[in-house]
Amino acid sequence: MSDKTVLTPEQRRVLLATPAGWLACGFGSGLAPKAQGTFGSLAALLPWLLLRTLPVQLYVFAVVVAFVIGVWACGIAGRLLGVDDHRSLVWDEFVGLWIALLPVLAGPWWGVLLGFVLFRLFDVWKPWPIGLLDRRLKGGVGVMVDDVVAGLFAAIVLDVVLVLLR
Repeated sequence: MSDKTVLTPEQRRVLLATPAGWLACGFGSGLAPKAQGTFGSLAALLPWLLLRTLPVQLYVFAVVVAFVIGVWACGIAGRLLGVDDHRSLVWDEFVGLWIALLPVLAGPWWGVLLGFVLFRLFDVWKPWPIGLLDRRLKGGVGVMVDDVVAGLFAAIVLDVVLVLLR
């Protein structure tokens, strides 16, 4: 498949027929016709509402486990689709957003909105080294790592904003 945006009905079926594909496409949120990353990030807010109730150490552990599972799932799903980092694979958005929202686990509601916007900005803009990682790394690791770094950038900026506004 050469087009990174359009899935055939058969590709959608194959993706949703496997646990790895189901997870990699963010429980179906990555199958939106446009703005798959944004839909994946929005869907990531639902489990985040549960994750945010965990102690910070367990939250970080859960994010690390989600990253490792994402490398596996996105690697398999990419091979099933024949595209390393297809737009429908949005588990990386889940993990990246959860990293971005680390500073607002007990923060104000507007911090969640700002974290979401910052994460999407860094994920789309891909400043150095995010763009370099996106181009160089392949497979499941390549799908996941650039969004982890985008999440880290967003978390740093969000934390600075929160500190300045205290």
